[in-house]
Amino acid sequence: MLASKSRWNVSESNTELVDQLAESLDIAPLIATLLVNRGFDTIDAAKEFLYTNDQEFHDPFLMEDMDKLVERVNQAIAKEEKILVFGDYDADGVSSTTVMVTALREVGALVDFYIPNRFTEGYGPNENAFKQAKENGYSVIITVDTGISALYEAKVAKELGVDLIITDHHEPGPELPDAYAIIHPKKETCSYPFDDLAGVGVAYKVAHALLGKNPEHLLDVAAIGTIADLVPLVGENRLLASKGIKKMQQTTRVGLKALLQKCGVELHTVTEETVGFSIGPRINAVGRLDNADPAVHLLMTNDLEEAKMLAEEMESYNKERQQIVTQITEEAIQQVEEKYPPEDNGFIIVEGTNWNAGVIGIVASRLVDRFYRPTIVLSFDEDKGLAKGSARSIAGFDLFENLSECRDILPHFGGHPMAAGMTVKIEDVNDLRQRMNQKALEILTEEDFTPITEVDIECTVGEVTLATIEQLEMLAPFGVANPKPKVLVKGVLPQQIRQIGNKSNHLKLVIEQEGSSLDCVGFGFGETYHHVSPGASLDVLGELSINEWNNFRKPQLFLKDIRVTDWQLFDIRSIKQLNQTLNGIDKEKLHILYFNENTLEEINLHDELRPYASMFIENADMDLTGKYVVILDIPSEEEHLSTLLQTSTPERIYASFYQKENHFFSTIPTREHFKWFYALLAKKGSFDLRKHAEDIAKHRGWSKETVDFISQVFFDLEFVTIDKGFIALNHAAKKRDFEESPTYRKKQQQVMLENLFLYSSYKQLKVWFDQHLTKQCTVHS
Repeated sequence: MLASKSRWNVSESNTELVDQLAESLDIAPLIATLLVNRGFDTIDAAKEFLYTNDQEFHDPFLMEDMDKLVERVNQAIAKEEKILVFGDYDADGVSSTTVMVTALREVGALVDFYIPNRFTEGYGPNENAFKQAKENGYSVIITVDTGISALYEAKVAKELGVDLIITDHHEPGPELPDAYAIIHPKKETCSYPFDDLAGVGVAYKVAHALLGKNPEHLLDVAAIGTIADLVPLVGENRLLASKGIKKMQQTTRVGLKALLQKCGVELHTVTEETVGFSIGPRINAVGRLDNADPAVHLLMTNDLEEAKMLAEEMESYNKERQQIVTQITEEAIQQVEEKYPPEDNGFIIVEGTNWNAGVIGIVASRLVDRFYRPTIVLSFDEDKGLAKGSARSIAGFDLFENLSECRDILPHFGGHPMAAGMTVKIEDVNDLRQRMNQKALEILTEEDFTPITEVDIECTVGEVTLATIEQLEMLAPFGVANPKPKVLVKGVLPQQIRQIGNKSNHLKLVIEQEGSSLDCVGFGFGETYHHVSPGASLDVLGELSINEWNNFRKPQLFLKDIRVTDWQLFDIRSIKQLNQTLNGIDKEKLHILYFNENTLEEINLHDELRPYASMFIENADMDLTGKYVVILDIPSEEEHLSTLLQTSTPERIYASFYQKENHFFSTIPTREHFKWFYALLAKKGSFDLRKHAEDIAKHRGWSKETVDFISQVFFDLEFVTIDKGFIALNHAAKKRDFEESPTYRKKQQQVMLENLFLYSSYKQLKVWFDQHLTKQCTVHS
């Protein structure tokens, strides 16, 4: 067996709806199944999702207060008032700021932007920034991607005589700020048809309203924030992302081109993954470590040299961010393992003095990936006696709900079920840890601590074709609410399997099923090579893609998980470094079985392995169910091993079958051998075996053991007498069959056992074990 890394939750499909979509839209059944499973189960809904080119954006004036915003901006333009765009320091905030400032300048407004410093000002609008804006002559402040919780700051703005316009997408609270206008699709009084826009999506709607037309030239920037902020990529977000990616593939923005060059990405190859894993992290890195202004300047500049300089600066920030994250993560992992082991903690809280508060959210995500526990990472400021924290959760544990019950010790707290941020007094951290651990243990079961993978579809290898995968691209861009499909293929055979990569840490696998084959690549799956036996029936889970090499295209599966549900046989009969091999087997399941009391000494089994070894004792209870059983040597009787398998179900069997003396390749005397030796005795009479056995063997081309064996068989059958080494015929002996000799039977038995266990092929050995395990299963079924 080989356990999967996660629990697989396989979606079930309505086959009738699948058939309807496949036929009506002329798409592969696999694609139709994916659409139905994702809720696009009518022809109209599926068409709207698949064919985005001709779709239009909603009227921006369906957004409540949009008319007030446009009217106030036009008034500011007419009176030459200064407008300040107040943004946020992440990729969505930077994108939102860029879109809003660009649109305002295009309609003739006098506008600048301001992004607070994460470390000195924190998140969102603040009183000092507003006062400074007033002093600098700004009479209108427009927030982007922030502000919906700024109740106090809205009052400050009103007192200052500044008109505050809020554009945001974060969850609104029960009370809204007293602002001049609030552009927010989730307001209860707002009837806008789509309420899951990112901050940049809201800014894009404002730009549309200000410019009086769809601002397609801003789509490339709008796509960055939409994808990077992990909003659901459905509805209008899907339009922004898909059209924005196409725009990005031909962008004229020198800053974006310079950044992509730093990422090593060519324009025409840009996808949502480029944004999610290359562009977004580099923009975020600036705000995580310093002021985010350079990121806005990069997206807005028309100067090639400035663009190159800013891209280089952002690349530097990103490398620094990676180093900081790695260092803190290593410290946090060590802290968990030494102080808060997962087996004793359902909720993990780690802390470090002056850990960079800008990256602790990333660290929290990495800890969840490693330990799969809800996690808070805290950065201590001992001078202030406060800790700033970032939390990430797992399925089944609502962070927002459970942390809300600790508001008495969380003066500043916000978030949603899977992520949250907070401030807590250092003196209250242990109390928080105790409370959250208690809640986790009450809510979560042992099963909940194993990750879940949502599997979109189960298919056969034969269904995976180039045409199907090409149609699969119609579902892109992928992201939240529209993830890259996970495909399960069950019951496949490993046609080829090998480790690849400089450190052999990746896996190349070719699977076969009913005459069809499929290439699979598993990054980070190199160790799996040692856990898949020849001919094992595999279930593989992964993401489909097309592998292009030298103008040749073929389907490919990127492995995400793999399992073997049946028992496995591993042939280690020819392994020379046996101790090293045994040390590599999971000690929690290892059971070393041997039949000869001298075997451990003869193979020099290492001391650290001996506690896992036990000798077979006839009629003694020995349950090997669920174990990785190493059969160290050959049993003296076939039934001994057969009996064990009738009462146990091992997950794996490692066949070593050590044998000190090989009977199979020694001379097995025939009747002619016995006849000649008998004639020699009749001719010579009595002679000393100790002196003449070697000469007899050499004369006949036998081994000395053959002479000794024949002599012992004759002695067993009373054909001869042996006294102090002298052998002589017993002329009174009766005729008997060789099978009556214990020595002869034992030799035959050992030859048979060696032939069965030691010199058989892997396939023959597997058949023997299958037959005996099947007997056991039949008995217990």
